Amino acid sequence: MSYKNKNVWITGASSGIGESFARAFFKEGANLILSSRRIEELERVKSDLGGDDSNIYILTLDLADSATLPAKAKEALGAFGAIDVLVNNGGISQRSLFEETEMDTIRRLMEVNFFGSAILTKQVLPAIMEQKEGHIIVTSSLAGKFGTKFRSGYAASKHAMHGLFDCIRQEMYDYNVAVTIICPGPIKTSITENALTGDGTSFGEIGDLHKSAMDADEMIQKIWGRVKSRNEEIYVARPKELLALYLKRWAPGLLNLILKRSKVV
Repeated sequence: MSYKNKNVWITGASSGIGESFARAFFKEGANLILSSRRIEELERVKSDLGGDDSNIYILTLDLADSATLPAKAKEALGAFGAIDVLVNNGGISQRSLFEETEMDTIRRLMEVNFFGSAILTKQVLPAIMEQKEGHIIVTSSLAGKFGTKFRSGYAASKHAMHGLFDCIRQEMYDYNVAVTIICPGPIKTSITENALTGDGTSFGEIGDLHKSAMDADEMIQKIWGRVKSRNEEIYVARPKELLALYLKRWAPGLLNLILKRSKVV
């Protein structure tokens, strides 16, 4: 698939995986709609992309503020007249035991990760269906396939995303709209620094698993061919993390024993 002159809306575009997605789509000649809460960082990303920036539209939004999202989707649809690719990438992680975690924190994780993506997709999907062509991309996580300590709300939100977008994929086959769910292992971004602790405050440091992980540009480079091929589910992680994925399916008891002894922060 060629993304030249396609209109691509990316949430969580101000850093990390979203910023790397922006670079990859921009190189392909796409028109970009870049969204996150931080306008200064979105402007930085726009400036760093260089060249003719007339095909880059900045649209700030807060995925936790669900009441504002329909209007944001309407603005995105009007930016270039259509949306061909929606990249539901914005999200937030967690670092706290379930018994220490306030329910407001769990709700925020669900609001940002699950409901934010669900609302934006629902708002733009009718226009994409009418085009009879489109691509919905979702940045999930291996935590959407199995759970570990300190990730209860995060894993729940990602499991919910898998259930939702698996169903949407089945409903979209007749409209030539692909749904791709990307499941990374740890990626070296600011996700752990911004992760929520039990009371909703930020964790504030990069976890050990992420310090030694691949960075976001390497991740996008590894999966780009599969994204362009519109693969339905894409895994990108180190061998031991991919092994956990297959153990979950074929030997879940063994995986539980391994995770019980593993450091996951």
